[in-house]
Amino acid sequence: MQSRVTSAPANGTDGPVIDLIERELTTPVSAASRELGERLRSRYGDAVLGVLYYGSCFRTGTEADGILDIFLIVDDYASIYDRRLLAFANRVLPPNVFYAEMEIDGETLRTKYAVISLQQFEHRTSARCFHTFFWARFAQPCALTYARDAGIRRRVATALAGAADTFIGRSLALQAETFSSATLWTNALRASYRTELRPEAPGAAARLVAANAARYTKLTTLLADSMPQLTRDATDAAEPVFRSNLSVWQRRRGRFAWLLRRPQGKLINLLRIMKAAFTFDGGVDYVLWKIERHSGVKVEATPMLRRHPLLACWPTVWRLYRAGAFR
Repeated sequence: MQSRVTSAPANGTDGPVIDLIERELTTPVSAASRELGERLRSRYGDAVLGVLYYGSCFRTGTEADGILDIFLIVDDYASIYDRRLLAFANRVLPPNVFYAEMEIDGETLRTKYAVISLQQFEHRTSARCFHTFFWARFAQPCALTYARDAGIRRRVATALAGAADTFIGRSLALQAETFSSATLWTNALRASYRTELRPEAPGAAARLVAANAARYTKLTTLLADSMPQLTRDATDAAEPVFRSNLSVWQRRRGRFAWLLRRPQGKLINLLRIMKAAFTFDGGVDYVLWKIERHSGVKVEATPMLRRHPLLACWPTVWRLYRAGAFR
């Protein structure tokens, strides 16, 4: 099959940042997670360009009791789906999310894996995308356990570098005049959590940054070399201090944009969750499990909800809202 991948779009992030991300993509992962990625890749054949492993299981290395977060980056949707509805849903509201369990070396590994085209991935990790979903997630470390070739690896690394550039550039409006890299990233992550349905425990962002503080300091320093609105203050060599160069108008506009992202992001999250009920077997149970996992609110799926999720979901959505599952 002839590849439909086009050339990479221009990216404002400079080479050192992309090089750092490309090195991160080679982070060693467990043999089980690599095998899981290979089995998922085999389901979709040659259309898969890359397999990204990210999220809490990747960061902590605790996989047996968790849900592995994996992104399959594909050439195009028409070649991987038998149903046109799946291709349409993936194109209109990416990504499509699926759930799978696999026995590997005597243990059951569970994964929530997403499918997106390379072109959409590049677009949604860039400053051309208003919503946080992609550029906030992929500004954080991840591993590329499979890439079709070196060119694809470089394009993925460039997209991830663009995600970091977008995430930090847009979070500068939320910072004080001077700040540390830890403060910068912690405030940025907290703001991104407020654009999603899931509630995060107090201190979650700070713990995430502290667990890999050197990485975030290094990345912030490199971004400051290529980002006019962010500079490093040379007055403190031991603990780097950074400065925002935004004008008063830019700061106000940036903060207003974050206020808009909150209702927009929650609506998009809700639509994605509803879409998941239709895009794979057991979708309703997966959606309710996901809501319970993030909010602690449990709702049992009725037979009617499983047979007709679109018609029967609204009373359930209202009950979940009243119970505090959506904030």
